[in-house]
Amino acid sequence: MQRVGLTGGIACGKSVVARFFAEKGIPVVNDDLAARDAVGASTPGLAAVLREFGDVLGPDGELDRPRLGRLVFGDDAKRRRLMQITFPFIGELLRQRFRAAEEVGSAMIVYESALLIENGGADSWRPLVVVRATSDQQLARLRERNGLDADDARRRIEAQMPVDEKAAVANYVIDNTGTIADARRQFDAIFAALERSARASG
Repeated sequence: MQRVGLTGGIACGKSVVARFFAEKGIPVVNDDLAARDAVGASTPGLAAVLREFGDVLGPDGELDRPRLGRLVFGDDAKRRRLMQITFPFIGELLRQRFRAAEEVGSAMIVYESALLIENGGADSWRPLVVVRATSDQQLARLRERNGLDADDARRRIEAQMPVDEKAAVANYVIDNTGTIADARRQFDAIFAALERSARASG
């Protein structure tokens, strides 16, 4: 089974490309979803976060992500501490989801991870596909998607490796500065190459 990594800058469009893979019948494991589920209501992961960061619980019993984000983004020590606390819970969920994806019997599996390169996992997930956009597009998309002010959005972008650096170590780059149709055309060409590679290695 070919292991394909999918990453890029925040708000560059990884989820769009992940959907393209899923539409082809390829299992996609998303670490953002695992991270969310690992600290879902009443989970041990959420309890660990509350012990460390205090009152970041919403009235619905779920983690108040905007409040936690304001605490940790822009503070490297707190952000690293959050990662240390949640990593074991996220890792276990990911292991379960990788096993389930492998049982599908597909020729490839895709791991969608915003921090794949930063966390040192890029070489374990190649070929590596990086989705890129301009910094202005990232800022505008992130503000619209998450309802953030400009300063909060900029801090979240700056907390990640610059997308140009990610693109420099990619096997394939999808430029998502245009339309969805433009991104789809690039994806189709890359997917054809990945299929050839999977057949050759299989």
